[in-house]
Amino acid sequence: MKRFVFRHGGKNSGRKLRIPITILLERWLPLLKRLQRWLLYTGAALLLLFVAAFCFLYYLRVQALPASAISQTSQMLDAQGHVIDTFHAGENRQSVPLKEISPYLLESTLAIEDQRFYDHLGFDLKGMARAAFVNVEHLSRKQGASTLTQQLARNLYLTHERTWSRKLKEAMYTIQLEMHYSKDEILALYLNEIYYGHGAYGAEAASELYYGKHASELTLAESAMLAGIPKGPKYYSPYMDMKNAKDRQRTILQTMADQGIIQQTDAKTAGAELLKFIPLGTSKSSGSAPYFRDYVRYIAVDKLGIDERKLSEGGIRIFTTLDPAAQHAAEEAVANGIPEDSQQQAALVSVDPRTGYIKAMVGGREYKTNQYNRVFAKTRQPGSSFKPILYLTALQQGVLTPVSKFKSAPTIFTYDEGRKTYSPSNYNSKYVGDYIDLRQAIASSDNIYAVNSIMAVGPEKVIDMARRLGIESPMKPVPSLALGTFPISPMEMASAFGTLANGGVRIEPTAILRIEDSKGEVLYEAKPASYTVVDAAHAYVLTSLMESVFDTGGTAGRVSAMIKRPVAGKTGTTATDAWLVGYTPELATAVWVGYDKDRKLSQTEARRAAPIFASYTEAALSAIPPKIFPLPDGVVSVYIDPSSGKLAGKTCQNRRLETFVSGTQPTEVCGVHGDIPVSPDGSADAKSEQTKAWWKVFKRWWAN
Repeated sequence: MKRFVFRHGGKNSGRKLRIPITILLERWLPLLKRLQRWLLYTGAALLLLFVAAFCFLYYLRVQALPASAISQTSQMLDAQGHVIDTFHAGENRQSVPLKEISPYLLESTLAIEDQRFYDHLGFDLKGMARAAFVNVEHLSRKQGASTLTQQLARNLYLTHERTWSRKLKEAMYTIQLEMHYSKDEILALYLNEIYYGHGAYGAEAASELYYGKHASELTLAESAMLAGIPKGPKYYSPYMDMKNAKDRQRTILQTMADQGIIQQTDAKTAGAELLKFIPLGTSKSSGSAPYFRDYVRYIAVDKLGIDERKLSEGGIRIFTTLDPAAQHAAEEAVANGIPEDSQQQAALVSVDPRTGYIKAMVGGREYKTNQYNRVFAKTRQPGSSFKPILYLTALQQGVLTPVSKFKSAPTIFTYDEGRKTYSPSNYNSKYVGDYIDLRQAIASSDNIYAVNSIMAVGPEKVIDMARRLGIESPMKPVPSLALGTFPISPMEMASAFGTLANGGVRIEPTAILRIEDSKGEVLYEAKPASYTVVDAAHAYVLTSLMESVFDTGGTAGRVSAMIKRPVAGKTGTTATDAWLVGYTPELATAVWVGYDKDRKLSQTEARRAAPIFASYTEAALSAIPPKIFPLPDGVVSVYIDPSSGKLAGKTCQNRRLETFVSGTQPTEVCGVHGDIPVSPDGSADAKSEQTKAWWKVFKRWWAN
């Protein structure tokens, strides 16, 4: 028997170590047999896996692709159930062959969306690995790795829900697409299906929407801009955010240069090119309430989280608060209130104070050329229209009553512990030169009275009241706050005045009542928040005072003949802005006129807000009989002597019926006591006097 001899070092290195080969075989043979069985099983498993994969792929190859998801018209409805807008992908989708799409758009899309499109089989494994590494590095989903084929499969056949079953189906459909179509066919399908924002699906529709030309005519700069939009239409649309759109365009151009598709100089030239866009409102300019429709869509997508694609083609129904009659009246009032050749702008928003429902909205004079909604612009000073918020604070704090007096004369006010002074002036430097009460101050919009009032009550408390009324715009606690020097949006002003009309209860403004899906299931239902800001008595007293603005001698007295119903409000005028914010029991409305670039207003231009308000209010409520402001408990009306502020007696030559919160009315009498027309509790019959005044208004409304 042959033996092996091994030698090793050490003191026994001279010895021979002999191990029989049989012993080696006995030791290694079991291991070899186990290895043989493992290789056999592995081979069988791989064979089975190969057969299964082959069968699965063969099944996918012979299996027909499902019909693509059929889009359904989504609708926006007004308060009467009439459709005011529709969203449907098919209405703005124009399929064209790949050869009729600019090569620049093809290259731009591939460069930013799927650089290895022609090299992979539907899944970019290298891109997936890179994205996974980046996401792990940043501990967030910073990058995605979906190929164009995957995106097409998702858009054609699936929803955008994030579930494992959806991902599995997406993978299957991706494989099928790669099996059934060539790469050029897949690219053509993708470019004819992808969403480019604002209702445009496909390159042709998008090219027409943004540039007014065919997709085949797109330049490099236009193509790079367009290719960046599908990533996030509401973020990269040049209509929504030009900076974001331009940044992404330049990123795409640089990517193309890095890949050698274009020269670096071409990328820089295209990135610096000034593009000409077709006005977004061209397709909707003839429709009603375009600014309101945009606002509703913004609320639905950005605030309520409705998927923009689902909104466009998911059969959704959005029930809104828009009153078609009021909206028509608003558009007519704005159109007729400013000369056609004037560049002056206007905004009008009207809210039902009892519900918070937005009834009408005009964000500008010409939506077709300018889609900026000035109803929400927090750049315009409200001027004296802010004063009712100051006076509400003073009344509620007990600092003022309707007969509180300050002298209407040039005054220097000291504040900040004597370190600063403030010298306001009245409009056109007109002063009474004597003491006036609160009703006179509101009617004539006296600035000196207002600053005296804010110094007495404290600007911090006025800001607190504004916040409770829903005004979120920045304000500082300085004396000039009394004169409305801090910008506030028309929407905030209308809502704040609506609180006064609603007896001191604020209800959050609402544009969307309900959203239903295609099956009629409710996705959202409005539940406007409401809370009491001040008690009804203080709100009513201020309302009574603000009615004087429309009396003879009031700042809105020139339009009093146009309004045939009880109305309260306040004008506001600065060098660049003119307002009238007012209300009836049914509507609270803010009207602003001015220029977008803070151009100073002439006297004629500044007077246009009041007629617009009056024209709108009467037209919107033409079918509704006049209503008086509800008289709450805790209010008394007494005859006073305006000159002294005391109760009016027999010998008083002038007497005026004035309204007070119960307990704040004057007790001192002017003249002979026996002829004071008061009831046993010291007040006049307020309801009787109010009814008489309303009856006069009603007869005037009925006669006209």
